[in-house]
Amino acid sequence: MNNTAFAMGEDIMSKNEDALLQRIANNEKLTAKDELTAGYKGELRRLMVTFVDSELAGAAGFVDIINKAPGMRERCTASRIVSEKFDHAQQVLELLEDFGVNTDLYVQSHPWDARLSRTINLGNRHIGGDKRLNVLHYPYEGWLDSVVMNMLMGLASSIQLEEISHCSYAPLASAMGQIAAREAEHAELGRNGLAKALENGYSLEAAQASVDYWYARVAATFGKSDSQHFEQGKAYGLRKTPNADLMAKWESRIAEQLARIGLEARS
Repeated sequence: MNNTAFAMGEDIMSKNEDALLQRIANNEKLTAKDELTAGYKGELRRLMVTFVDSELAGAAGFVDIINKAPGMRERCTASRIVSEKFDHAQQVLELLEDFGVNTDLYVQSHPWDARLSRTINLGNRHIGGDKRLNVLHYPYEGWLDSVVMNMLMGLASSIQLEEISHCSYAPLASAMGQIAAREAEHAELGRNGLAKALENGYSLEAAQASVDYWYARVAATFGKSDSQHFEQGKAYGLRKTPNADLMAKWESRIAEQLARIGLEARS
């Protein structure tokens, strides 16, 4: 390609990007049938892949906990959470088909139940393999530990996904509206499960130890306050609220909910 043709190609791409950004600025919703730019596709795909990988890893890691639940009702609840997380992953995987993803091969591409040592704290550091949130690399230590994590992470997920339910990509916004509501229900199930566990003899000290373990790891899922991904996502209408503001909302709500049970929100 000569320099003139290359310059013309760059000019066309720039105009396409400007036109897309103008549509987003006008609060127009986009679909896969629209002329989406490479930059927009990249950020949208990253957002969807992170969600799918997190739901697959979250569900797979919770499977073994079902048989550790103390009663039949708790086992039914745990099974429901696992099933709904797989369903959430399936919904967004179907959206990724429009971007060339083979969903059957995708599901087989990683050991979703794999976990690292519980002593590791990744913080916001990225590691290789799938794109799950770091909090889903850590294993559970029994039933009480799992319901504490589900309570903390369920609320975080509902806040994060409610944000995406207003994004500029219409198919994802529609799916996330329903999924965010379900994640809020998972958080409620976690709260109820924790309260019942304490009523049935699990110690408050053990519950507080689990809160202390998971709190900072769940907080890290909100990302860095100076994230470049947020700025790019905001430009494309995929995000709106800064990471720090979302985390502050979670911190306020979770502190209130824990206090009702007699626990403290501390990292």
